[in-house]
Amino acid sequence: MPSTPKTARLYDELASWWPLLSAPADYAEEAGFARKMLLDASPMAPQTVLELGSGGGNNASHLKAHFQLTLVDLSQSMLDVSGGLNPECEHILGDMRRLRLAREFDAVFVHDAIMYMTTESDLRLAMETAFIHCKQGGVALLFPDVVRETFVSLTTHGGHDSEERSIRYFEWTFDPDPSDTTYTVDFVYLMREPRTAPVRVENETHVFGMFSRNDWLRLLTETGFSARMEPDPWGREIFVGIKS
Repeated sequence: MPSTPKTARLYDELASWWPLLSAPADYAEEAGFARKMLLDASPMAPQTVLELGSGGGNNASHLKAHFQLTLVDLSQSMLDVSGGLNPECEHILGDMRRLRLAREFDAVFVHDAIMYMTTESDLRLAMETAFIHCKQGGVALLFPDVVRETFVSLTTHGGHDSEERSIRYFEWTFDPDPSDTTYTVDFVYLMREPRTAPVRVENETHVFGMFSRNDWLRLLTETGFSARMEPDPWGREIFVGIKS
């Protein structure tokens, strides 16, 4: 799940629940695929990687064994969660649309946090941040959940238990207006703390961006990347930009 603006309660006052809602172990296979893509796309094996929208650090918990990671997120609460999981990584509070670190990296990785870019101008700004922070010949790897051509309305659920507390969530993905560049994801969280307590219910709506694959490729190219799209094992379309 993505990192999002500070108004989202999941990444603010509910952030401590993140490891139970979205467990780090669940990211092992996907992080392995991202590592392979970074290695395959780079002319030289990357060592330094900037992750934009790193959230609770679930991807980083697997990638840190292979790269020197700098993790950036808009939510301090999520950075705190990630700091407990990944104390050896550098953590920086920042907005992927405006971040300027005055240094370059072998690669820039943006997982599904990119979905919170809901306008073309925001998406372009995030791509510009990736471009500015890439070394010459570096790679930017962007992992949107969907593109317009693959969007479907669906529902999912999940959650985990610890010894002290439990959470389950229900997620409803829906596009109320197919003519614009957004869709909604409504979340319901059912929490028990302690595990024997009555269920507490919270809900909120997140707004995600949705663009065509041609929009993604065009914006990456206009930003300065040599761009291409590749499928992943889960049916998504992954975008690769090379700073040539």
